[in-house]
Amino acid sequence: MPTEDIGRDPRVYLAEERTFLAWIRTSLALMAFGFVVARFGLFLRELEAMQAGSVSQPSALSLPLGVGLVVIGVIIDILASWHHIRYIRALNQGTLVVGSPSTLAIVLALILAVVGLTIAFYLGTTKAQQAAPSTIEKEHSSMKTGDGIISKASKYSVPDTLDRVEAALQAKGVKIFVRVDHSGEAEKAGLKMPSTQLLIFGNPKAGTPVMLAAPTSAIDLPLKALAWQDADGKVWLSYNDPEYLKKRYGMTDDQIKTIAGTGSLLEQALS
Repeated sequence: MPTEDIGRDPRVYLAEERTFLAWIRTSLALMAFGFVVARFGLFLRELEAMQAGSVSQPSALSLPLGVGLVVIGVIIDILASWHHIRYIRALNQGTLVVGSPSTLAIVLALILAVVGLTIAFYLGTTKAQQAAPSTIEKEHSSMKTGDGIISKASKYSVPDTLDRVEAALQAKGVKIFVRVDHSGEAEKAGLKMPSTQLLIFGNPKAGTPVMLAAPTSAIDLPLKALAWQDADGKVWLSYNDPEYLKKRYGMTDDQIKTIAGTGSLLEQALS
C-alpha cells in the first residue's frame, strides 16, 4: 500500500492505537514487577529472619533493582506516548517511513536482558549464601562436636592433674564444690572406661555477675575442669573456653571478664 494511502486507512490508526496500549501495558508490568522485587524480596528476608530468630538484613540488590524497574516502566510510558504522537503526526502528514525497526523495542529488550542477567546472578548468589551456613549457624551446630572446649595435654595422671588444679584454685581462694570420679563410678557399676574425673569449682563474686548478665549461663556455672585419658593413654585437661560462653550467651567482654582468666589459672597447674 502506498504511503499516501496508509494515512487514509483507519485500520492503520487502530493498529497504532493497539501498539500504543501494548506499550502502556508493558510499562505497567515493569512498574508492578519492580514493586514486587523491591517489596516482596524484603518481605521474604524479614520472614526468613523471623523463622531463624535473627535480625533481618536489607537486601543489597532487590531494592535498587526494583526501583530501577519502576523507573524504566515510567520512562517507557513517556517514550511510548511521545512515539505515538509522532507516528500519528507522520501518518497525517504523509511522511511516515514504513518498515523501520522500533528503536524503543530494541532498547527495552536490551535493558530487560541486562535486568534478567542481574536477577539470575542475584538468585544464584542468594542460593549459595543459603546453602553455606553463616558463622553463627556453624558455631551452634558445632557445639555438639565439642567446639568451645579447650583441651591441654597433661604430663601427669588424671588424679594428679586434678590434684594440681584443685591446689592452684584453692590457693587463689576459689571454692571447690565437688569432684566427680566418672571412671570410678563406672567401675562400681561393673563398667570400664578410661580414667576420667571432673572438678566443679567457682567463686560467687566471679560467677554471679555473669549469671545476672545472662541468667541461662547458670547451666554452665559453676565452672568445670575435666581430666581424662584418651584411647592412647594420653591425659588431657579440658575446660570451657570463656569466648565460647561469651558468644553462647551474647555477653560483652566486660560482662565475661570475671571468669575470663580461669583458663590461664588451670593451665598453670600443668606446668
